[in-house]
Amino acid sequence: MDTQTLIYLFVGATFALYIGIALWSRAGSTSEYYVASKGVHPIANGMATGADWMSAASFISMAGIIAFAGYDGSVYLMGWTGGYVLLAMCLAPYLRKFGKFTVPDFVGERYYSQTARVVAVICVIFISFTYVAGQMRGVGIVFSRYLEVDIATGVIIGMAIVFFYAVLGGMKGITYTQVAQYCVMIFAYMVPAIYISILITGNPIPQFGFGSDVTGTGQSVIERLDGIGTELGFGAYTDGSKSTIDVFFITMALMVGTAGLPHVIVRFFTTPTVRDARKSAGYALLFIAILYTTAPAVAAFARTNLLNTVVDAQYEEVPTWLQTWENAGLIAWQDKNNDGVIQYGPGAPFVGNPSFTGERGASGERLLSNAPTDAATELYVDRDIMVLANPEIAGLPGWVIALIAAGGLAAALSTAAGLLLVISTSISHDLLKSNIAPNISEKGELLAARVAAGVAIAIAGLFGIYPPGFVAQVVAFAFGLAAASFFPVIVMGIFSKKMNKEGAIAGMLVGLTFTFGYIVFFKFISPELNTAEHWWFGVSPEGIGTLGMIFNFIASVAVSSFTKAPPEHIQHMIEDIRVPRGAGAAVDH
Repeated sequence: MDTQTLIYLFVGATFALYIGIALWSRAGSTSEYYVASKGVHPIANGMATGADWMSAASFISMAGIIAFAGYDGSVYLMGWTGGYVLLAMCLAPYLRKFGKFTVPDFVGERYYSQTARVVAVICVIFISFTYVAGQMRGVGIVFSRYLEVDIATGVIIGMAIVFFYAVLGGMKGITYTQVAQYCVMIFAYMVPAIYISILITGNPIPQFGFGSDVTGTGQSVIERLDGIGTELGFGAYTDGSKSTIDVFFITMALMVGTAGLPHVIVRFFTTPTVRDARKSAGYALLFIAILYTTAPAVAAFARTNLLNTVVDAQYEEVPTWLQTWENAGLIAWQDKNNDGVIQYGPGAPFVGNPSFTGERGASGERLLSNAPTDAATELYVDRDIMVLANPEIAGLPGWVIALIAAGGLAAALSTAAGLLLVISTSISHDLLKSNIAPNISEKGELLAARVAAGVAIAIAGLFGIYPPGFVAQVVAFAFGLAAASFFPVIVMGIFSKKMNKEGAIAGMLVGLTFTFGYIVFFKFISPELNTAEHWWFGVSPEGIGTLGMIFNFIASVAVSSFTKAPPEHIQHMIEDIRVPRGAGAAVDH
């Protein structure tokens, strides 16, 4: 059976599984739609949390950015891993005990203010739409290659799949679908990693293969990458170009942003008890660690294979995988000196992303309309394809390539569904039910949630077709927004009896406005100024959420110190939340 047929078979089978689970577990009430009736077993919730957490950024893009950025890419690994530990240990059990459906629900009740609730809804929408743009982009990339369609068509197909099981099943359907998606994605990630580790180092454990010698060279994988990179002018793989302050700020933004992500927090509302919430956090950490400890090895193997395969090779003699990804518009070669040999080095080979003319040159390459740059390099490689292309570059069997396609789609779709559910519940429950139409029936609220999810999916699709950056970078912006808006009000809402509604509202508005404005200015308004010399304190847009968080804390404390303290019953409620026993029943409006 040929590879393309296997891809259709694997992807079709997994989609049929997801849709079947959605039909089996469709939501019939708001409690099932919002929090799966708080009846999910800790192990299942741990898998679902892992799938929700390990998005397209983790599965598709993280190893890709580490492969290209080397040491600098480790900020994503450190930030996301440390952030989950912070969330699981310090925040999730307390939020579960509070017994609400959503993060805006917590903010509205804790800060005894409908205005605070509405501001929290606005923050959810900003964060979730930024995050989901990366997921839909990931869906489009996978479909564009494996189903041989353009990225826009791939995004639309993904929208249809997510719409079906997210709108129909709600949190109940999404939870059990994500359990299946976790199994698919972790199997898809580990099988090629083990295969390639054996091929390159002879060691079947990727985490150990990462530090082993490349077969027949007497050099470790890292030493070989350092040597090749230096020869090509990139600098050593283990050297970093980012400043220490930017590394710190990006890592911190990713960590505290994780603890403020509404679609991850809501997963801990689905367990029967606070103890189960803690257990599911531990299981999720274990399930996440399997992929995260493997990612650096996958990155190193992918870069090793890429450099060994294409550098100084005749285009006509390069394996067919390069032409395949070229046809998908995610690799491009511009033969600047007309010698038919692929030169690769620092810099961009041409201006912008590939724009193919539809014609081919003398060596069979697809011709570009892009203007060439002064850089000697001739090869463009979209960093988001490295994990997906890795099995093909390594020459693995067709069923492994099909498996990685199914895994990439599972990663992107699982997180997209979780984010879209958060958007829909925030609009239907926190905006409509709690503010605009408090007398709406449960049936009407459920309908509103599904309509909101449909609209959100359409908007998310547009963001996926026109993304503001590569997948991991877009997701980093979402984490920065979460760090600057939600993390301070959640932490102070749990651990400070003095924090009042005025302080929380001021802090969220200051943090969100500053961070969003900084990102928009450097990424869209004046991208030519997006360099270290123009950044505030040398902090890039990916790390500015940390500064936004600091401004949030300062504004919150300052405003609360000059305004009235929270009511007595709110202060007693905060004391009760911090007692690590018992759990309030879910409030089903």
